[in-house]
Amino acid sequence: MTSKQRAYLRSISNSIEPLFMVGKSSLTPEFNEAVNEAFNTHELIKLSVLKNCPDDPKELAVTIAERTRSEVVQVIGKKFILYKPFPENPVIILPKAGKTE
Repeated sequence: MTSKQRAYLRSISNSIEPLFMVGKSSLTPEFNEAVNEAFNTHELIKLSVLKNCPDDPKELAVTIAERTRSEVVQVIGKKFILYKPFPENPVIILPKAGKTE
């Protein structure tokens, strides 16, 4: 994903609220499954890490992205954004990659 595409996704994500909140139990199999199922209806998901969660938000973002086969768009403070396009008929159309890629 290029920086231009990432910036485009960040601009879209400004208007969405977090769908999930990671708490003190951190990443359970049920939580991972719920996030994975959310990608059936959403291409862009914002998650929030609660104060009582002992884990680092950057590490959580990478772990969840790996488990859901999505991409980390951005991590700011205790919030992060994940992107996974629909396999057929994606709703979010990313800007084209430049000539260097």
